[in-house]
Amino acid sequence: MAATPAERARRGASRTRTGHTRDPRVRAGRALRAVVVAVLAVLFLLPFYLLVRNGLATEQDITAPDWTFFPRDIQWSNLTEVFDDENLPLARALLNSTLIAVSTTLGTVLLASLAGYGLARIPYRHANVVFYAILGTLMVPAAVTFVPSFVLVSTLGWISTLRGLIIPTLFSAFACFIFRQYFLGFPRELEDAARVDGLGHWRTFWRIVVPNSRSVFAAVGTIVFIGAWNAFLWPLVIGQDRESWTVQVALSTFTTAQNLNLHELFIAAAISIAPLVAVFVLLQRYIVAGVERSGIDD
Repeated sequence: MAATPAERARRGASRTRTGHTRDPRVRAGRALRAVVVAVLAVLFLLPFYLLVRNGLATEQDITAPDWTFFPRDIQWSNLTEVFDDENLPLARALLNSTLIAVSTTLGTVLLASLAGYGLARIPYRHANVVFYAILGTLMVPAAVTFVPSFVLVSTLGWISTLRGLIIPTLFSAFACFIFRQYFLGFPRELEDAARVDGLGHWRTFWRIVVPNSRSVFAAVGTIVFIGAWNAFLWPLVIGQDRESWTVQVALSTFTTAQNLNLHELFIAAAISIAPLVAVFVLLQRYIVAGVERSGIDD
């Protein structure tokens, strides 16, 4: 006999209150997903655990054949030792990386958002041609433009300067693409209302579009910040002076050192990724939301 609507409603309410279902296949599927997520979380966190564990250990604990989950003697002094090392200007490198990453993020977001909005909203006969030309640069290998960029920076006298490390990397074709696709789907009604009030494209962008597009700005900013912080080859070639080293370049000196200090290497690596972890934890929800809302349809 078929259940009445009232009975189905009671069953649904009971299932909602308990959060469970009597179907064993559904429960088994949920349990399997929980196990898979737990295993993936452990695998993801394992490198971070190793960095912190070995960074706070002695050389003997790191190389000991008998592994212990925690070091036998936690060396908190390793935190100060790595900053006191004269061969590793870690404090200066962290400052340089912060300045470069923040400046690159702000400049890239500014330029790419303006370019994306212009391509999406400002009527222009050759807008699609310009857009596809920008996309075409994504197919050019970085190695092809590396030498000409270095020659240009060297000619301008920007070697071992923040200008040489920041300015050539400001514009991102990928960021421009994300912004352009997002602005194509931005509600035109809001912009039309702004134009009725007498606002042009410039003031409409800053007063209407930007305040209502925080998710995509946060998503692109997070991606650009992580990329700028992790950049290695360009800072290695341009930052030839120790005072212009980034944290990635400073860490690379461990691989060329005659005597490898393992605990300093691990603790320095842990310190270097701490800003990235903080930024990602705070803004990671915007990455998916911003990219999803940007779309990929023309």
